[in-house]
Amino acid sequence: MTILITRHDKIGDFITALPMCKIIKEQTNYRIVMMVSKVNVQLAKSFDFIDEVIEYSTDSFVLLKRINIIKADVSISGYIDIHLGLCLFLARIPIRISPATKIAQIFFNKTIKQSRSLVEKTEWKYNLDLVKLFDDTLKLEFKKPLISLDNNLQEKRVIFHVGFGGSSDTNLSLDDYLSLAKSISDEIEVVFTFGPDDDLSKEYITRNLTFKAIIKDDIKSLVEFTRYINKAELFVSTSTGPMHLAGLTNTRTLSFFGNKLFASSKRWATISEEKYQNNYEIPDNYNKEFYNKIQKKLMELIS
Repeated sequence: MTILITRHDKIGDFITALPMCKIIKEQTNYRIVMMVSKVNVQLAKSFDFIDEVIEYSTDSFVLLKRINIIKADVSISGYIDIHLGLCLFLARIPIRISPATKIAQIFFNKTIKQSRSLVEKTEWKYNLDLVKLFDDTLKLEFKKPLISLDNNLQEKRVIFHVGFGGSSDTNLSLDDYLSLAKSISDEIEVVFTFGPDDDLSKEYITRNLTFKAIIKDDIKSLVEFTRYINKAELFVSTSTGPMHLAGLTNTRTLSFFGNKLFASSKRWATISEEKYQNNYEIPDNYNKEFYNKIQKKLMELIS
């Protein structure tokens, strides 16, 4: 049997769908094909519990052709829109599973009402509800970390990733990131990492550095970035794709979320073990007292 699992949005959203792939693969050994956006293709290909990866396309003809080639028996979609739903319908996949959300649900023949906006569980746990809808005999369990990388070469390093690519509801100020990093720079190597859309924050951090720190903007792929994060003692960031990369390998995180329920850690926490997560909801116009609480936790984590 061939199972097509689709999650064609951003990095963090894609990672929340990976437990579905791992659970089904390990308990059934069915052929797992995953449809992802272009940014996630190479990372998806690196997982041994995914047999094949197809890239999502906004061109209906191209996407339908790619879907038809794999001859899926079942599709499971964590996120849906009309374009995706129509293509899966036209491909005549016998069983098409999705949340009962938006008008796009009319193209699916097996749906479940979840009301994700109520945030009764994390995003990746909502995705597991779809696995249960596919086969209620499967156990919704997987071993963490989701992937195991060689961590014998862990280095005394803290990574600060200050950008968020528009995926976070809120963030610390760049000045506060600088203050946090400076407070530990005499004790541990500090690295600021930047993605391709972080030019403004990179320029600001570089211009205002008054302590020893590494500026790293030459990471070529998400696979390489995951391996680099895995070697660090701690990854500090807002709720963004790289935070979820850290969660793949149980790397310790100090993470900042919006204080509204839909943007909080209750929905967007990583898939790592909870003991490795240090999650904070940032109040609007947070004050010095809140910053001091974050700094205290940072000092505790590296001591």
